[in-house]
Amino acid sequence: MKKIAIIGGGAAGLAAAIAAGNELARLGAAGECEIVLFEADPERVGRSILATGNGRCNFSNAHIDPACYRNAAFVEAALRSLASLSKASGRGSAQSAGALEVPCRGSAQLAGAPKAPSQASTQSLGAYEIPVREGVHFASAYEAPVQRFFSSLGLIWREEGEGRMYPAANKASSVLDVLRAALDVSGARVEFGKTLRAIEAPARGKSRFHLRFSDGSIAHAEKVVLAVGGRGMSAVEMPSAIPCEPMRPVLGPLATDSRITRQLNNIRVKCAVSLERSGSLVAREEGELLFRDYGVSGVCVFNLSRAAREGDVLSIDFLPQMSDSDRDAWLLARRKHLSTRFGENGQIAAEDVLRGAMLPQVAQVLCKCASIDPARPLSKKDALALSRVIGGLRLAVRGIGDAKQCQVSRGGLLVAAFDPQTMEAPVLPGLFAVGEALDVDAPCGGYNLHWAWASGLLAGASAACGVVVSADGEGEGE
Repeated sequence: MKKIAIIGGGAAGLAAAIAAGNELARLGAAGECEIVLFEADPERVGRSILATGNGRCNFSNAHIDPACYRNAAFVEAALRSLASLSKASGRGSAQSAGALEVPCRGSAQLAGAPKAPSQASTQSLGAYEIPVREGVHFASAYEAPVQRFFSSLGLIWREEGEGRMYPAANKASSVLDVLRAALDVSGARVEFGKTLRAIEAPARGKSRFHLRFSDGSIAHAEKVVLAVGGRGMSAVEMPSAIPCEPMRPVLGPLATDSRITRQLNNIRVKCAVSLERSGSLVAREEGELLFRDYGVSGVCVFNLSRAAREGDVLSIDFLPQMSDSDRDAWLLARRKHLSTRFGENGQIAAEDVLRGAMLPQVAQVLCKCASIDPARPLSKKDALALSRVIGGLRLAVRGIGDAKQCQVSRGGLLVAAFDPQTMEAPVLPGLFAVGEALDVDAPCGGYNLHWAWASGLLAGASAACGVVVSADGEGEGE
């Protein structure tokens, strides 16, 4: 029996396994191929999903923009391919009933499913889409396949700020629950405690990949979907035909000159943060920043970490709604008003001018950075100097602050080696890569998980279709 091996039981791997099982069922070929999911965790799949979104799982975004991703052209092509697969099947409307639901337990083929295709390009997403009912709206082509997939699994979600999508139950476990149920129905078998160490290409004239695991075991498969996360990917020995960049953590906190940040450890502020390099603006983010004893954290910093380099400068604006001139005028007017009400002899201390506008600890540090004694009367000249610091507290970047907190890794398999229409490597047919195994990453907000689901669905369906197509030819031995 032919085999599809999926390496990694995280978001992308689960999506791939479910999609492969659904596609085999749709094609009436569920008994012709075995799907095996190899998971490094000794007990369960999807454990990494439970930690996403602070335990709530921001599983997608309502406004997916390929331009937000590293290697954006590849991502856009893959998302478009995922959206167009049902049209490529030639079955007409992608919203027709019958073959659109996730198959029920034990079903070999969905009602209305066509016969096996005659060529590898005729694939379908129908096995995991649902009909669009009156009053139900799915987003654009970039988001719709993933949303339909989760809707067909029974997940209910809500949209929060900036398009972030969370399960209605507000727990990441609810996302994992529907995935595990779908995995069970898909017919895929799971082997736990399997950490991949090497993939060996099929020998000349053969069709099966050799998979070597850290426990000494070896598996073979005609199709391999590599869905290993960043840390695990670093330890996998790949065939020489597949180029790979070293992995490094991104989307995490940044280490900076800590003389300032340690004084504000664990204090959160709403602000804008600019990343500057050689005097030029690289990127800018607004949101909540968390000071740490080693540097800074928070969503805005996580996003900037994707572009940050050692030697760059972070400029923190504590009042981003104001221009420099507006902030100067505001601070001078505040100084005049408060000195009249609370000052002595028309004078007021710098720390008292900032009272009520920001936390005392922050005011103290800002005054010191402006070379102002916070307890001394604030002159007009000092007020203007303080305004500049409030609008641009500068911190030198020293690198990633805590790699364990980073949400993704940058690097991995180069996208140039893979076809975004299927996620397969043309130079090594039968090998697919998805999710974080590829050199693709994006900002916070559900983008990275969306890529995991989308690429997994695309690869899983493609691998299953490829197995069915190859079954029409002569089988190849070991």
